Amino acid sequence: MSMEKFKSGFVALVGRPNVGKSTLMNRLIGQKIAITSNKPQTTRNRIQTVYTDKRGQVIFLDTPGIHKSKNKLGEFMVETAESTFTDADVILWLVEPTDYIGAGEQYIVEKLKNCGTPVILVINKIDRVKKEELLGFIANYAKQMEFAEIVPVSALKGENTDHLLEVLFSHLSEGPMYFDEDTVTDQPERQIAAEMIREKALRNLSDEVPHGIAVTIEKMHERPGGRLIDIEATIICERDSHKGIIIGKQGSMLKKIGQDARKEIEMMVGCKVNLQLWVKVKKDWRDNDVMLKNYGYVNHDEEE
Repeated sequence: MSMEKFKSGFVALVGRPNVGKSTLMNRLIGQKIAITSNKPQTTRNRIQTVYTDKRGQVIFLDTPGIHKSKNKLGEFMVETAESTFTDADVILWLVEPTDYIGAGEQYIVEKLKNCGTPVILVINKIDRVKKEELLGFIANYAKQMEFAEIVPVSALKGENTDHLLEVLFSHLSEGPMYFDEDTVTDQPERQIAAEMIREKALRNLSDEVPHGIAVTIEKMHERPGGRLIDIEATIICERDSHKGIIIGKQGSMLKKIGQDARKEIEMMVGCKVNLQLWVKVKKDWRDNDVMLKNYGYVNHDEEE
């Protein structure tokens, strides 16, 4: 591999909740790292994933969806997303194919205009619209601000995502390999396991328990011989009524969440997993600074 031309850099993936950021991340990396759910605000922390090929290395910072916050968890998520702008070499702004540019998008445009980092506009979900409509959408977004490039893709179908990588590399400078070639994420397995359990809970539960849940891994222990990992995890919710919904009739919902999560965690760790789940109520944890820190929502700038 010719090191002279090896490029590397940090790319922030931003956008309103639910535009498909995690789906795009998983498509580009080729493995499931970022959790995906059809409920907004699924991604809470900055997930750092790594793509390496002969051209170079891209470190993706996947940010929580940017939105007007309603509580301390919301504020933390927005601050995390906005602080990522300044850490990045390039910003990918992911939007949906539409003529209507609402208040949420305008809010993001204002933040991006002033950040001084090149912005590539990615119009996602093009599999849902006619090709001729797309040109109008592109023209409409182009009026909002100056973009380094505009790339239409379908993250779900993998359309044009190879071209997006080419465009990304063209905007990165020569640089070192920050991570080993086989690194896919800098998140510890415990954290990914917790996120996988939370994703399965979000997917299986009704809207009555939308975001008032967190997952903590109490224990993750490999048995001698390395053929089985024991995991004990707790799903934290805000109300007693939520606890009942999460457990379900005779434990049926908790069992379903556990089975779905176990299969995915086994794929990640490459061996059998014995997963035990509990449910605990911690009232108003999303507005409690100490609890937010305990559940992993720490402002990284404060840590240093």
